[in-house]
Amino acid sequence: MVDLSQYLPILLFLGVALALSTAFVFLPMLVARLTGAHQPNEQKLSEYECGFPAFEDPRSQFDVRFYLVAILFIIFDLEAAFLYPWAVSVFSLGWTAWFSMMIFIGELALGLVYAWKKGALDWE
Repeated sequence: MVDLSQYLPILLFLGVALALSTAFVFLPMLVARLTGAHQPNEQKLSEYECGFPAFEDPRSQFDVRFYLVAILFIIFDLEAAFLYPWAVSVFSLGWTAWFSMMIFIGELALGLVYAWKKGALDWE
């Protein structure tokens, strides 16, 4: 027979987490209603991101080039994330690590040249 008492700490943890998350969501709303802070009006419900109403529909589509530039940025940003730990430990890792990183940087440079030649970085 399986002893289910070993799962009691996990169930207690999940119960406390559920109770706290529910309290953090609904308690501020309840306090706002009880203290009178919940009084929506036109000024409270207006746009606040930039200070003036939006010029066009917020659900408008972006140009595909925006996403392409964003993906290229993420790729080269991740390259920098790989370069920092490598630079710290390159002298203790030896020549194998140096050649491996040079191959990695070379592949990324080829990818950048390819994207450049295809016109992915041109913004018209």
